[in-house]
Amino acid sequence: MAAPAKPLALTLGEPAGIGPDITIAAWLRRRELGLPAFYLLGDEALIAQRAKALGAEIRIAAVSPGDAESAFADALPVVATGGRATAAPGKPDASSAPAALASIRQAVSDVRTGRASAVVTNPIAKSVLYRAGFRHPGHTEFLAELAATDASVPQPVMMLWSPRLAVVPVTIHVSLREALTQLTSELIISTVRIVATELTLRFGIARPRVAVSGLNPHAGEDGSLGHEEQTVIAPALKALRHDGIDARGPLPADTMFHEAARNTYDCAVCMYHDQALIPIKTVAFDDAVNVTLGLPFIRTSPDHGTAFDIAGTGKANPASLIAALKLASRMAAANS
Repeated sequence: MAAPAKPLALTLGEPAGIGPDITIAAWLRRRELGLPAFYLLGDEALIAQRAKALGAEIRIAAVSPGDAESAFADALPVVATGGRATAAPGKPDASSAPAALASIRQAVSDVRTGRASAVVTNPIAKSVLYRAGFRHPGHTEFLAELAATDASVPQPVMMLWSPRLAVVPVTIHVSLREALTQLTSELIISTVRIVATELTLRFGIARPRVAVSGLNPHAGEDGSLGHEEQTVIAPALKALRHDGIDARGPLPADTMFHEAARNTYDCAVCMYHDQALIPIKTVAFDDAVNVTLGLPFIRTSPDHGTAFDIAGTGKANPASLIAALKLASRMAAANS
C-alpha cells in the first residue's frame, strides 16, 4: 500500500497535559517503528521546555507544512499557530484553551487545503476549554463544526479502533437519560451507513460485517425487559439490510465481546457510550485509537486523556498516539 503523499498534522492538545510528552516520545522512536512523517502544530518554546523537563535529546525544526516531511528524519517539525503556550506540566493556564483550539483549527485547515494527509489530535482537557467558553461536548463535535459548509453539516461518528476490536456508539457524549431520548431508528440507520461506507473506503473491507447491539439487558428478552429492540433497533436493521448492508442484531451486549464473537464481525455498533467503550478499553486499553468517521477528512486520536498527574514526568505511554499515527497513515494511503 502506498504511503500518503503529505505528512500528518498533529495537534498540540492541552499544553499542560501529556500531549507534548507522547509527541516527543513517538518522534524519538520514528526510525525503530517506521512512523509516517508528521508535524506538530503548536509552540516551539513549549516543546523545547518539555523536552528539557523529560531529559529528551531532540532537535526541533520550526517549519512550514511543506517542509515538514524533509525535516522529519532529523528533527521534530513544529509549525507555529501563533501565540504562546505557557502552561507548566499539570497546570493549565489562560494560554491553554487558545493554544489547543488554534492547533485544531489549523490542522483542519491544513488537511482540507491539501497541506496534510490527515489530522491526528492529542488529548484536550474539556473542563479547561469549557471555562474558556467552549460549547461543544468534545473533539468530535467541534471537528464536525469545522467541517461544515453552507450546503451541509456532517454527522460525526466516533469509532474506537484496535486490531482486536472496533466499536461505535450511536449516541456519544450525553447522559444515559439523554441517550434514550436521542436514540431513533433514523440515527441508527445513518450511523451504520457511515460505518459501512468508511470501512470499505478507508479500511479496505469489501463487505463490512456490522454487529448491532440491543439497548436493554439480553436485547430486551423478547420484549419482557424493554421494547426498544422491537420498535427502534429492528426496523433500522431491516432498512439497512434492504440497502445491502450486512447489519446483524439486535444482539445482547453482554455476549458480543468475547474473542469468538469478535471474530464474526468487523465493527460493533452500540447504543450508548459506555456500552461501546467499556469493552474496547478492557481489551485494548493501551493501543486503541479514536477515529472520527463521517468527516470530509481523516481524523484519529489517542484513546486517553491529558493525564495531568504524570505530565512532564516521562511516565506517559505513547502507544496509543503511535497507533493513531499509523492508522491515520494507513487510512490516508487507502483513500489516495
